[in-house]
Amino acid sequence: MKIFKGMTTVCCLAVIGAVCTPGARADEWNRKSVITFSAPVEIPGVHLAGWGVLPAGTYVFKILDSQSDRHIVQIFSKDELTVYATILAIPNYRLKATDKTVMTFRERPAGEPEALRAWFYPGKNWGEEFVYPKAKAIALAKITNTPVLFTPVEIPLEVAEPVKLADETVVVEMKRAPIMAVQPTGEEVQLAQVVTPPPAQTEVATAATPDAARALPGTASSLPLIGLLGLLALIGAFALRMAEGRVE
Repeated sequence: MKIFKGMTTVCCLAVIGAVCTPGARADEWNRKSVITFSAPVEIPGVHLAGWGVLPAGTYVFKILDSQSDRHIVQIFSKDELTVYATILAIPNYRLKATDKTVMTFRERPAGEPEALRAWFYPGKNWGEEFVYPKAKAIALAKITNTPVLFTPVEIPLEVAEPVKLADETVVVEMKRAPIMAVQPTGEEVQLAQVVTPPPAQTEVATAATPDAARALPGTASSLPLIGLLGLLALIGAFALRMAEGRVE
């Protein structure tokens, strides 16, 4: 009889463990990517003073906020202790995903650093196309002969302290700023003419916690079954206790 009592206790603990164990993971919600540049790279966005051009070296890219049709990307030092830049980006679709991180650049004349264009995370069909200040976007579009995204809003380019939170003033301004594109001719056009958004926006809406979005529905639907199993285990334990009393 003691063996049955022990088995009942194990069953109850197993049920409790199933209820308390988290059913969702969000390890890659910020799409952390470690990137090494072999040459200096010009970046847009708000950066620490003197870091408008990143020297050759290793950096960490992360998403700070992706709760809208525009994303906020941050560039960290290799040890992730310093935020060098906070950049406004727009999800732009590509037809073929790859299993590696891909960075694209805008080629410039010899002697000038290439300008960062977009960042694609492994396995994603869409990436982050970066938004430049208007004056810089016009210059880049003319030099590279390609459209460049820009915002006409005057957002500070340099800060004394790193941007760390999604609700800081400069980040809020980025998320509200209008975005357009400039053609090599200098013509300003609507964003939709040069950017292809992810289909149905479903992937963008769940980007912050992709694994959680997939796991939560399954976890919720199994709760009634877990509860029923727990109740049956308790009833079984009570019945065994009563039977043991009668045998004694």
